[in-house]
Amino acid sequence: MKVKPVVPREQANQDVDDAIAYYLAEAAASVALDFIDELEQAYTHIGRYPGTGSPRYGHELDLSGLRSWSLSRYPYLVFYVERPDYIDVWRVLHGQRDISAWMRDADAVV
Repeated sequence: MKVKPVVPREQANQDVDDAIAYYLAEAAASVALDFIDELEQAYTHIGRYPGTGSPRYGHELDLSGLRSWSLSRYPYLVFYVERPDYIDVWRVLHGQRDISAWMRDADAVV
């Protein structure tokens, strides 16, 4: 089995930075570090097993190939598309956000 590299887009990196800033401000450095560890585990998982992510939002938003993977201990979803040579991470969003709203942004869909 070939492990594909996981390549977050700029917006996904910004989402992660925002989450880390929130945890640093509202919780503790240890919580922010734990979030980073869990995100890295999620990236490793989807790099190895990209087909295991949920296609739910791909179907709801009519975006072929879009999948999501939820973090275990944090309320975040990683949205990604499997490409031939890598995993294209579009966003890392809190599960309580209006998921479909970010799709209206033309920059998010490429």
